[in-house]
Amino acid sequence: MTEFKRLTIILGHYGCGKTNLSLNIALDLASRGESVTIADMDVVNPYFRTGDYKELLQSRGIRVAAPIFVSTNLDNPSLPAAMDTIFEPGDDHVVCDVGGDDAGAFALGRYSAKINSIEDKEICYVINRFRSLTSTPEECAQILREIESASRIRATAVINNSHLQGLTTTEDIISSVDFAEQTARLLGLPLKFTAVENRLINELNLPNLYGVKRIVKPPF
Repeated sequence: MTEFKRLTIILGHYGCGKTNLSLNIALDLASRGESVTIADMDVVNPYFRTGDYKELLQSRGIRVAAPIFVSTNLDNPSLPAAMDTIFEPGDDHVVCDVGGDDAGAFALGRYSAKINSIEDKEICYVINRFRSLTSTPEECAQILREIESASRIRATAVINNSHLQGLTTTEDIISSVDFAEQTARLLGLPLKFTAVENRLINELNLPNLYGVKRIVKPPF
């Protein structure tokens, strides 16, 4: 069973699957009987937001902190004052879904002092080798440098979330593992796990896999 710190921050390139992964982690922790808060910190992308799944999350007992105007037809999100409280000491597992690239990470920088003071945390850099601008380990490293500069927070682990949505095959997953390991070595970070859709996980004889459900669907 994959273990998670009290604070898990999910960041990475646009379209790498951060929101779907964040939802899965929060739901997984709740299924273990943990008290969970999920924070939607994406004030950039109006299409893929954790806050849009508030009904599902709340039905599992998960608290949701989301931008103002999320799930409305107003594309003018801003973070509410209540967001400050999620970084205070408490018993909840907190999962933060951060907006893509350095533009999305600026919102996280507002809380950098509080986050950096927390010991029980993991800052997970999510990579998807099938996305543009992250098709080589060097490109992945450059994106992370920009994110870290904007957020004033350093990543502590890499998560391999390489996929092609419903077209993903076992061969795609197998080919992505070496890429993820190379990226992790280049960054000097551990590879936490490879996320794999549940429909494929039993077909793979690979270590360190984390099964996920495809919750977020394309808006087209």
